[in-house]
Amino acid sequence: MTSETLFLLGFLLFISIILALDLGLLNKKSATVSMKQAGLMSFFVVALSMCFYFLLITYGHLLHGITSMEKLQQVITAHHHPVKILPNDLETSIQLYNQNLGLEYLTGYVVEYALSVDNIFVMVLIFTAFGVAKKNYHRVLFWGILGAIVMRFAFIFVGAALIEKFDWIMYVFGAFLVFTGIKMFLEKDSDEEIDTKNHPVVRFANRFFKVHDHFVGNKFFVTVNGVKKLTPLFLVLLIIEATDLIFAVDSIPAIFSVTKDPYIVFFSNIFAIIGLRSMFFILSGIIDKFRFLKIGLAALLTFIGLKMIFHIYLEEWGFSTTHSLFVIVGILASSIFFSLIFPERIKDRKLKFDPENEDHGRY
Repeated sequence: MTSETLFLLGFLLFISIILALDLGLLNKKSATVSMKQAGLMSFFVVALSMCFYFLLITYGHLLHGITSMEKLQQVITAHHHPVKILPNDLETSIQLYNQNLGLEYLTGYVVEYALSVDNIFVMVLIFTAFGVAKKNYHRVLFWGILGAIVMRFAFIFVGAALIEKFDWIMYVFGAFLVFTGIKMFLEKDSDEEIDTKNHPVVRFANRFFKVHDHFVGNKFFVTVNGVKKLTPLFLVLLIIEATDLIFAVDSIPAIFSVTKDPYIVFFSNIFAIIGLRSMFFILSGIIDKFRFLKIGLAALLTFIGLKMIFHIYLEEWGFSTTHSLFVIVGILASSIFFSLIFPERIKDRKLKFDPENEDHGRY
């Protein structure tokens, strides 16, 4: 096995253990995730993400099996890392490479984590529209995140292959992100609604499968009169998976603007995704208070898209990954700061989510 394969298998085993803990031990006593549980889980996942950052800046060169100056130069060239090696000093060159690798991972993690907030907006709408019981959120989100990991794996490595073969595709990704950012800004005040009867996923499921019209606890499938049917809870899971697929089209190209190393893209992406579930339970009740967050995310996507389009010029000007991280954090911090300083008036706020919502029985 190659060093990349061993590193990837070890990472997937590590993530599997975290997910098993999340599904079993951390949610064994109560089906409803409290704010305290969500906070502890968020802290745990972020701490693990930072530990992985320190792992990269110390042993990152082992990912691609770098043991010589020739191999180091080959990896830097292949993945377009902005690292200047010292010809006669392998140890120092590896340290510089590892530091850059860790910075790319950290920047990609922040980008993906930030864009996940927009995903939470949509999840809130989905759960509310279908009347999903609060006690079933964890089950849907867990399996949704598991499916997202599989999809992201395929997306990332296919995207890396395309970028390696077609350099011009970076400009396509960049233009798409600029378009998405502008579109998000223009639609920031629009009312998003989920049509539970005419949603494409619902229509597809009703056409090709038997669908039960009532929730049955936390079950995804139920047998009625000898006929196995999908429950509305499974439809919600399918819609969340479809939604993540759409968000992946934005978020994955965004991280490729930070690093061309598909493994770093995958690692940062997955750590952000596994933190999405706990972040949902923390933000779901207060997300409407961040009135400028949509504008911040729109600015973030636009910045990343422009960076992809003008990356050659930016590299010539010395615009580094560190500068990108500062800009990204600055945009997010500003949107949160102004949201807190200039809160929306209560009478103008359209609350679309009741955190105490229970199962409505039908969808």
